[in-house]
Amino acid sequence: MKSIRWAYSTRPIFGWGDVLATQKATAGWLAVLPVFEPHWQVCMAGGLSTGWIECGDRRFEFQDVPSYVEKNWGGTFPKKWFWGQCNAFNDSPSHVSLTIAGGRRYLPLTRSYEEVGLVGVHYEGKFYEFAPWKGPVEWEIRPWGYWHMKAWNTQYEVELIGTTKNSGCSILCPTESGMNFLCRDTFFGDMKLELWERTSTGTKGEVILSVTSDMAALEVGGGPWDSVWNHRSESSRVAKALLGLPIDVASLFSWFPSRTPPGL
Repeated sequence: MKSIRWAYSTRPIFGWGDVLATQKATAGWLAVLPVFEPHWQVCMAGGLSTGWIECGDRRFEFQDVPSYVEKNWGGTFPKKWFWGQCNAFNDSPSHVSLTIAGGRRYLPLTRSYEEVGLVGVHYEGKFYEFAPWKGPVEWEIRPWGYWHMKAWNTQYEVELIGTTKNSGCSILCPTESGMNFLCRDTFFGDMKLELWERTSTGTKGEVILSVTSDMAALEVGGGPWDSVWNHRSESSRVAKALLGLPIDVASLFSWFPSRTPPGL
């Protein structure tokens, strides 16, 4: 490939939070401080892009196609992770965006690792957040071809199944020894997403959303991936209380811009 050129514009629909509210830190407000590695932020969970991309002598023109933006920064990638994203669902009455992720991330302060995961759903201007500091997050991820997650909080419950028969493609990612092909992606995944209200007795209530897609992005990375990865992630009571505090870190550092953490 001799050259790649592009020119397009994007109209954001969802960030990471309710449409009319202040946007959130994807991994909680504490993640802006050097307590987790890596740092990760979903900047735009869903948007519509119009323009063109040229790859060599091939030109692709598009109008109002689903788009997504995130950023990673810090000292290291997770040892092992999975990821998925979809904002092109069939027969949906409104825009829907689904983002999932989980990984074995490094904790610099204790020099240890923890396994965490999350599910984020944006629908009709509302953000449904499922993370360890909100409630349990469970997953079953095979080395390739199958992503299954369930999560709930006091108000809502979500379940999703992503599958693919596509072989995927290898992606370069940073490691301690440099860039290596330790990541596998496909943009031809099938996804089923279901979202419910949760009753006072902890059971599934009214269905909020039940949609499918054949345009999901699905990924596994790091390793080892020699068996199915089953895990349940939930923060301790103390961590839930701490991460649940309504702290706007960006506003705090606006008074001391020279002290703003990198990436904020």
